[in-house]
This record gives sequence, structure tokens and C-alpha cells, in this order.
Amino acid sequence: MILFEDVTKFYPASEEPALHGVNLVIEPNEFVSIVGHSGAGKSTLLKLILAESAPDEGAVYFESKNIHDLPKRDLNILRRRMGTVFQDFRLLSTKTVYENIAFALEVAGVDNDTIESDVPYVLDLVDLKDKADAFPHELSGGQQQRVAIARAIVNQPDVLIADEPTGNLDPINTYEIVQILKKINELGTTVILTTHNKGVVEHIGGRVVTMDSGKIIRDDKSGKYIL
Repeated sequence: MILFEDVTKFYPASEEPALHGVNLVIEPNEFVSIVGHSGAGKSTLLKLILAESAPDEGAVYFESKNIHDLPKRDLNILRRRMGTVFQDFRLLSTKTVYENIAFALEVAGVDNDTIESDVPYVLDLVDLKDKADAFPHELSGGQQQRVAIARAIVNQPDVLIADEPTGNLDPINTYEIVQILKKINELGTTVILTTHNKGVVEHIGGRVVTMDSGKIIRDDKSGKYIL
């Protein structure tokens, strides 16, 4: 479970808080879409979950532990339980698809036998087995995003954070990415998605948290995008 308790966050360049008194609970295995205009606080929310930033007031908990009170070693362990996907893919251009995904396991100290087993599994999950030896520049945008998703889930995280993952994609590729995210959620991973795309939110049909000016103004379980 992820819990925000009266969280407020300021940035030095702004007089208004990026988050203001946010209370939010995300249960295990939920699929939560977080929506709102640019500057609403969506990205700040994600940064606090990932401990890339700390709240000025309040606390953020993961399984009852205050994320921002954890020692560095425990924080690194926590981050390995979270996979992240971004709008701009962030693939390593000099590595093949297989190597990009394997690298995430190598950094975590996983042995070669596990790498040789797990990489093909996630490639099959995102329907890219035939692209294992391709380089990122040889792939379409949608294929690159699927590689990024495979890399994010190869360590079997408890939570997948997807920050505007379809922002650079056409409608067909957007639909494919959404289907993969839904499949990952059905396999037991909590998915937290930020998006501007009304069609994506309504296709998912799950819980929608709407943000505006650093506050949560709606928390709707019916899958509606209302701004």
C-alpha cells in the first residue's frame, strides 16, 4: 500500500505549493490513473513515491514505512520494488533490445541464468521476441515504449509507475501500450499512470484521481476523465 498523509511540497521558484495537503491511498494491485492539466502536481506526486524528492510537510508511506525516513540501503531496496516508464523511453542507444532489458537485471546483481530466463519472458509479454537483437533506432516509437516497459518490469516490481507513457505515440500504439499495462496489472502489479489522454483513461475504466493546483479534487472509481 502507498499512503500520502497531509503531504505538501514547495519548490523554491514558486510561491504556490506543487502539492497542498494531499491525502491518498493506493492499494496493492490497483490500477490508478492520475489526471490533471500541466502543473497540477502529477509528476511531483510520482517523484515523492520514488523518493526523488521529499515533502515539506506530511509523509509518504510504502507498506507502513515512511519512504523519506529510510536509510540509503533500504531506500535502494525499495526502489527496486518499483519500475518506471517515461514518455521519452530512455533506452540505451548502443545496446540491443535484449541488452537494454538485461542491463536492468545486471545492475541489480542478478545471475546470468536468471537473465537468460527472464529477458525472453518479458519480451514475450510485450510481444517483442522477434526484436531482441534490434537497436532502439531500428524500432518504432511504440516498440521502443514496449522495450521500456519490459525493462521496467523484468525485476518483477510490486509497483509500475508510468509517467505519460503514451504522450509521444499515435492512437494505435497508444492502445497497444494500454493493453500491456492492463495485462501487467492483471498479473498482480500495482500500476500508477499519469496521462492527459481522456481516451486512455476511459479505455482502462479503473480508478481516476484528478489533480488541480496541487490538490486532489476528485477520486472516482468509475473511470471518468472530468476536468
